Amino acid sequence: MSITPERKAEVINTHKRGDHDTGSAEVQVAILSERIANLTEHFKTHKKDNHSRRGLLKLVSQRRSLLDHLKKSDEGRYSALISTLGLRR
Repeated sequence: MSITPERKAEVINTHKRGDHDTGSAEVQVAILSERIANLTEHFKTHKKDNHSRRGLLKLVSQRRSLLDHLKKSDEGRYSALISTLGLRR
């Protein structure tokens, strides 16, 4: 269910803005999207795992608020990130 350190480093390297960037909105949204995808796969086999479903809803809400902040501050970065990650919005 969780993201491995190697995969996390790969996601950070893909979406970072500078050399030492690990906390920008793009990186955070990409990591959250990876975790959400992992949990979605988990729920395909464990349909009644409601405790983890609550965690999934929190992750989705956190990603939504980061995306809202990014859209408000820089529309171009927002649209580039949405197209890169393949999110619907």
